[in-house]
Amino acid sequence: MENILSILIFFPVVAAVFIMIFSKSGKFAMWSAFIASVIEFILTIPLMTNFDKGSAGMQFVERYYWIRSLNIDYYLGVDGISILMVFLTTFLSAIAILGSFTYIQKRQKEFYVSMLVLEAAMVGVFCALDFFLFYIFWEAMLIPMYLIIGVWGGQRRIYAAVKFFLYTLAGSVFMMLAIIALYFKYGSMTGEYTFDILKISAMGAQFPLGFQIIVFLAFFFGFAIKVPMFPFHTWLPDAHVEAPTAGSVILAGVLLKMGTYGFLRFCLPITPIASIKFVPLVAILSVIAIIYGGLVAMVQEDVKKLVAYSSVSHMGFVTLGIYAFNQSGIEGGILQMFNHGIITGALFLLIGLIYERTHTRLIADYGGIAAKVPVYATVFLIFTMASVALPSMGGFIGEFLVLVGAFKAFPTYAGLAALGVIVSAVYMLWMYQRVFFQSVNPNLHHLDDMTVREVFYMIPLIIVVFWTGMYPETFTSYMHESVKALVEQLNAVSVAMK
Repeated sequence: MENILSILIFFPVVAAVFIMIFSKSGKFAMWSAFIASVIEFILTIPLMTNFDKGSAGMQFVERYYWIRSLNIDYYLGVDGISILMVFLTTFLSAIAILGSFTYIQKRQKEFYVSMLVLEAAMVGVFCALDFFLFYIFWEAMLIPMYLIIGVWGGQRRIYAAVKFFLYTLAGSVFMMLAIIALYFKYGSMTGEYTFDILKISAMGAQFPLGFQIIVFLAFFFGFAIKVPMFPFHTWLPDAHVEAPTAGSVILAGVLLKMGTYGFLRFCLPITPIASIKFVPLVAILSVIAIIYGGLVAMVQEDVKKLVAYSSVSHMGFVTLGIYAFNQSGIEGGILQMFNHGIITGALFLLIGLIYERTHTRLIADYGGIAAKVPVYATVFLIFTMASVALPSMGGFIGEFLVLVGAFKAFPTYAGLAALGVIVSAVYMLWMYQRVFFQSVNPNLHHLDDMTVREVFYMIPLIIVVFWTGMYPETFTSYMHESVKALVEQLNAVSVAMK
């Protein structure tokens, strides 16, 4: 298991270079990328099986001197919070690449190279324990996603790509300023200038309140855009609608989680006093996102945009759980990050494959297709039910834990957030009724059902959705100790403030 994290980060890059050099056809690039992504996923299995669930600390740690003059190290590690995100990244990347085989017809080599480089950067974000290294991976991630949207997207792809890039870049600037401020403040207080995330986190409660508030707001702005939280969400529907299916899967499945991961890894431990003081603000914005996102989703005519706005609502549950500052809420938030990646990723795959057949995403252009494509209708129903948090499915467990934690911390906000569960059922089931039942659109009489390949890549997603719903301990057991340590740190700060 030595250097396993470095292998996970750089193997997709090596595969991308291999494709760039040796690929003579789109088919070769396509299959090479898929095989590489499957190998990448397989490499995460020993990471999961050898992880010590009884430890709250970082594991599989790698540390090497890099830029000694600034105390910058190549420093990697995972704990119970980040390991699930690494697993989610490699799992969804393989499925997204397999799902892209039929609709990427131009510049196939460049597309699959972009997907592999994006995967490497995403894994790096979740493994980095040095702020400088983290920032490099964070910024590196923007370039391939910008290209995926801007080159292989829809008619307004340039607009959507530029909007995505500018919003995220604006957040990154504030995050960079916060990192620099921490570097100098920690150095002035200890005499050691470092970008070590763990050392700075351990010192978090000792930073002055005014400094914490400034750093918190800078981090918050960067991460809130990425989530995206209300009112920083406007880039998301455009990016989703214009992105190719694989881009939407990765965007919803992994990239949005980096914002909430940032809250957990940086805001809570590094600025704990400021985080506690800003709980009402975050809770209010989360509740607004849950209800507003659901109401806006309800009136969408484009099914892809509907699912995009549903992400705003579902990610509101994640931030609400995280800022409950208790075991149930934070574990529910992390589990919901994982569940949302699986469920929404699957919905975007399903929307993409029907779009390939009909070349429309307007709900009004469908109707009655359940009789024509029964397998597709069944699979779509499974993920519709998972999205509305039906018991026995992963979405239910995540939202239930979030609401339990939220009711302990702030009952009023939790009660309002619970309304979002009803709203999500309304817009998802109403969408399903209009697309799959009622009268059949005469233009869809010759619609083909799912192929073997399409069923093949949906089965793992179905298994994970039910597995998470019926045996959530399989996943929550990884995070128990890490979350417990974080909650104890926050409780100690809260007691000291009184």
